[in-house]
Amino acid sequence: MDETDSASGTVKSAATLLSVVEAIRELDGGGVTELADHLDIGKSTVHRHLSTLQAHDYVVKEADEYHLGLRLLGLGEYVRERNRTYAMARPVVDQLAEETEERALFMTEEHGRAVYLYRSVGTHGVRTNSTTGTRRYLHTIAGGKAILAHLPAKRVDEIVDRWGLPPETQSTITDREQLATELERIRECGVAFNREECIEGLQAVATPVLAPDGTVVGALSVSGPAHRIKGEWLEDGIPDLLLGSANELELNLKYAPESST
Repeated sequence: MDETDSASGTVKSAATLLSVVEAIRELDGGGVTELADHLDIGKSTVHRHLSTLQAHDYVVKEADEYHLGLRLLGLGEYVRERNRTYAMARPVVDQLAEETEERALFMTEEHGRAVYLYRSVGTHGVRTNSTTGTRRYLHTIAGGKAILAHLPAKRVDEIVDRWGLPPETQSTITDREQLATELERIRECGVAFNREECIEGLQAVATPVLAPDGTVVGALSVSGPAHRIKGEWLEDGIPDLLLGSANELELNLKYAPESST
């Protein structure tokens, strides 16, 4: 019988298995010893979990290293396609990337973190280490702050209580009162800014995407190097494009039949 953590009610062996999966991704593959050292658990434990994952096609072994298997790709696509807004957001994000020639994103919130669902890179877009599925602290990015600004105050408190306000750069907001002031400003003007708060040298603008009932379902953002995303282009040009794109997406969400996704 699996041991259970009495405090959280979770199954310890399952938690370890998931930790192994995450470690394989973080290390871009690894051997038993490397993974055991990374997770600070016994090699025999890691080997048992790897054997289980391999038997069910969730990892593959290449020489002495284990890598995530393609079976996870199908699961990821299934999860993403379940998000009704995703299919409608793709052409909007592609258009934003083409018009701005920068990197455009659609993201949503899950478990108090921002999750990138779709990305499109324009002609001059910067390719950072962010990919589909990347998770970020909401308070560090423009899209995350746009989402936070339209969540109930109680939910915002729950998220901050769980994750805190860890700094990514010297510009990251790390004070609750400062964050509250920023979220109020976002609600008033409709757009959020990331002024090198997540990655030094990178700035971004975002706007929330709201469902017909007024709840926030995600955010659209455009980001690029601070030497290009600045001045009037940062303060007015990109925000106007984003507001128009969000309005288009919200209308599609309101009037498109459920079967269209």
